[in-house]
Amino acid sequence: MSPELSSLFLALGIFSVGFISIGPNILAIIGTSMQRGRSDGAKLALGVGTGSGIWAALTVAGLTALVTAYAGVVTFLKIFGAAYLMWLAYKAFRSAVTPHDTISARSAKGNRLYLQGLAIQMTNPKAALHWVAIVGIGLGADAPVWVGVTLIVATTILSMLAHLAYAVTFSTQPVIAFYRRARRWLDGALGLFFTFAAYKIATYRG
Repeated sequence: MSPELSSLFLALGIFSVGFISIGPNILAIIGTSMQRGRSDGAKLALGVGTGSGIWAALTVAGLTALVTAYAGVVTFLKIFGAAYLMWLAYKAFRSAVTPHDTISARSAKGNRLYLQGLAIQMTNPKAALHWVAIVGIGLGADAPVWVGVTLIVATTILSMLAHLAYAVTFSTQPVIAFYRRARRWLDGALGLFFTFAAYKIATYRG
């Protein structure tokens, strides 16, 4: 497998596994789906997914320009990506050992749910760090244009599908109850995955 594909698949894998960790975006979708139904939750989810696509496009464009101008930026991005993943691993392990099994989710207000979802994603202060890490992992020093385009399209589709899945499944109490029981195991597995991914990035010589 070419270095470009290896980096791309690693970035997409990290991006996909990250959906196990529930953050503000997913909490808003869960709360809306529980209180207002799947349809409203899906509208909010589509807005969040669109925001993911915009973040991906902006980050790919910006980092591609930097990599073209400064070859050393790639090394910095790999180090940043590994450090960011270790931070995510720490958060996951800390959550795994915390016996707190409640889900504090609030429903979105008003009727323009798609725009609310878009705003939630675009104003998330952690989104910039997240996308710099993901795109930095997926883009190499000599990555062709198709790698960046594939990363944008794939992450947008994955974000749409994953957030829609939350809107559908978390509108039922049995699913919420199951997540509460399994949360600590899921967080522990997530921490191990992020630790392994950080190691692979830090030792990658492609």
